[in-house]
Amino acid sequence: MRRTEYDEGQAAKRLKVPAAAFRWARHTGLVPALDASSYQWSRAAVEALDADAIRAAMPSPPISGGAAADRIADALGTPNPTTYGERATVTAFVVRRFVDRGLLVDLSANPDGTLHHPDQVAEVYRREDLADLVAADTPLGPEQAAARLRVRRADFNHMVRLGWVRSPQSIEVRFGTSRAGAVDVALYTTASVDAIVPGHPEVDWERLRAVEKGRRSPLAPEPAPTPA
Repeated sequence: MRRTEYDEGQAAKRLKVPAAAFRWARHTGLVPALDASSYQWSRAAVEALDADAIRAAMPSPPISGGAAADRIADALGTPNPTTYGERATVTAFVVRRFVDRGLLVDLSANPDGTLHHPDQVAEVYRREDLADLVAADTPLGPEQAAARLRVRRADFNHMVRLGWVRSPQSIEVRFGTSRAGAVDVALYTTASVDAIVPGHPEVDWERLRAVEKGRRSPLAPEPAPTPA
């Protein structure tokens, strides 16, 4: 029985092109809008596609988010370390935020990683404002965010509860070698943390920063009244 509708993977297979190249072709308009359903093209639409043009639009394989981060770090003159355990200057977290900004297209179908067109990555690392973009999207953990704001971790937790800052991504941190001791740690962009103070002028920041350890946070909800 002849197939009459094709999803993304089936269309790429029919055309004998890499799935990532097909996704890039969708991004650039070489592949028309879906016409058979919300996720499928008709047979006629797929047969009308130019497979050679799709391959030519992405002549080399995609690179991973980690590789993109390495190229961006190199462009900044601060190469990522090659020794395990040393802190990278640009991470895949930053690359994901560039995807959120629309600077890069994710060509992967894997939620645990990203793939990118090498030429588009090159366009990004040639930007004059690259250093500012990387600085804005550099990740901060909760402790780092609290330290940057010069408040206690408990106060920062209340800011999160109030919706003043949101985490776009979490990472799994293991304590020891067993996953039983693993916890998810929320990460925040430096720019979103820096935006908290100017975004909330109603807060007495000098007072908040002076609260002693163990004292109730001024940002904590008012306690429920004691029943009579």
